Amino acid sequence: MSELEPCIEELVQQLAAKLTEEGWMLATAESCTGGMIAAACTDLAGSSQWFDRGFVTYSNEAKTEMLGVPAELIAKHGAVSEEVVRAMAEGAIRHSRAQVSIAVTGIAGPGGGSVQKPVGTVWVGLCVRNKCLSTLLHLEGSRHHIRQATLKSALQELLKTLASYQ
Repeated sequence: MSELEPCIEELVQQLAAKLTEEGWMLATAESCTGGMIAAACTDLAGSSQWFDRGFVTYSNEAKTEMLGVPAELIAKHGAVSEEVVRAMAEGAIRHSRAQVSIAVTGIAGPGGGSVQKPVGTVWVGLCVRNKCLSTLLHLEGSRHHIRQATLKSALQELLKTLASYQ
């Protein structure tokens, strides 16, 4: 069991409470986490009240086909970019019944990094009621640690953003 797991459960419970209070639904669009955010959310009993759906868009083609991310955007900026994560978050809203979305794209390693985008480079994108934000993370550690840290950070970013809607 990871030392992050209890914290993640607590974050999901807080997220569930806030989304339920607002009557909002969540959709996820995940690349580097491969569905971990959706899994963490649906581990909580009753999540169907606030979780609509999750998109695992690991390939560039999946980002385009499932979320409507323009292929030209990916070609110009790369899959791991602010532009693409924002398009993923917006696409998750457009292709669901959700008012809130969370998207992640990054390089979990151990390979795949570059000088410009080293392993541990992760973008988190959020949309809450038509307001979209993005955050760049620079994470370190093993592939497992980077993916777990992405999950935790994404949930924290979403909770922080939702807190401004009080």
